[in-house]
Amino acid sequence: MKKSSKILIALSAIGPGLFLMGYNIGTGSVTTMAKAGAEHGMTLFWALIISCVFTYILMVAYGQLTLLSGQTALFHIKNHIKGGKILAIYIIIALIIGELLALMGIMGIVSELIREGIRLISGQRNLSIDKGYIIFILAILLYLLLWYGSYQKFEKILTFFVILMAVCFILVFFMVRPSISAIFQGMVPGIPDTPGSLQLIAAMAGTTCSAAVFIIRSTVVAEKGWNISHLRTEKRDAFTSAFMMLFLSAIVMAVAAGTLNVMGLKLDTTLEMISLFEPLGGKSAAFILILGITGAGLSTVFPIVLIAPWLIADYAGKPRDIKSPLFRYLIFAGLLFSFGTVFLEKSPPLLMVFSQAFQAVILPAVSIPVFYLLNKQNTHPLHKPGFGMNAGLVAVILFSIITTWFAIQGFLE
Repeated sequence: MKKSSKILIALSAIGPGLFLMGYNIGTGSVTTMAKAGAEHGMTLFWALIISCVFTYILMVAYGQLTLLSGQTALFHIKNHIKGGKILAIYIIIALIIGELLALMGIMGIVSELIREGIRLISGQRNLSIDKGYIIFILAILLYLLLWYGSYQKFEKILTFFVILMAVCFILVFFMVRPSISAIFQGMVPGIPDTPGSLQLIAAMAGTTCSAAVFIIRSTVVAEKGWNISHLRTEKRDAFTSAFMMLFLSAIVMAVAAGTLNVMGLKLDTTLEMISLFEPLGGKSAAFILILGITGAGLSTVFPIVLIAPWLIADYAGKPRDIKSPLFRYLIFAGLLFSFGTVFLEKSPPLLMVFSQAFQAVILPAVSIPVFYLLNKQNTHPLHKPGFGMNAGLVAVILFSIITTWFAIQGFLE
């Protein structure tokens, strides 16, 4: 068997995890991890590790809930928890608001990166291109792909973007040659006593251990057609996804910690990251970084514009037909929000940080129900979660409450 065939088979075996990895590692995640590395070195690496461990636990939990019951998450919450309808509606509204804010931020950042890439290629630093035109072209292309696409096609597109993203970040790591000693010296866990550090921790948790990921996890497992016989495969898939999230996020944080932090430089926007890295690795490194972050952003857009129709179909227990009129109307409406960044005064990175911290606030409403449902009497008598799983879920619930408090404190600051 050819190596290429083996790679394709391996990727097809981790479909749901690949989809969620493409969703989770986006422009917001890259900006947040780079900002953490630039401002605090690797001091907040502990927050990334804990977030990824808890991401794995919740991905397994929601995947198993779907495999064991044959029902997607919101439908299960609505029908098996007292007051579940209100909780499910709250989750839908909160997730859609958070994701639309993120979509505006992502499309704003991606359009700015593409504009910067065109300037690098042309050599004309003062070249003026309206980002509204770039967003318009991207929105049309995305809508055409979604109009004629299917989940299987999206997996292939996301495979390309995830591989592009990973290769670009690794290349930049070697091109800028960060200080390895500074990276290891900064790995002493701590909470910096500086303004905005709590919100940054909440944003790291929100962008990695995202509430939307776990609800969508249930849907993509169902889309894959897995059943109770795939329990072991589901765990392996979740581990692969969580590990790659940790690896790619750590690469971004380490590059910033070993370069920008050592030089005493701060980072507030994605474009600043490009301009700061260009002197270190040259135009090639800057262009590769643009490709990687753009790939990360576009891989996130697909799940975001699908989230509203999927959540509504999940809640109603209806088929997820992407070619139905309802799906197409909702996808079109979602893409219209891409232009929000053109009219808002807030910069795209600020929208991203707010949406990520907002995700942390939603996490308790997602972590507590799955613990209850998996342990509910007579629901899955042969597959009750063991002590390890329950201990992990309790830890996730405590973590979600703490990060919610961090997020609220950050908003107040």
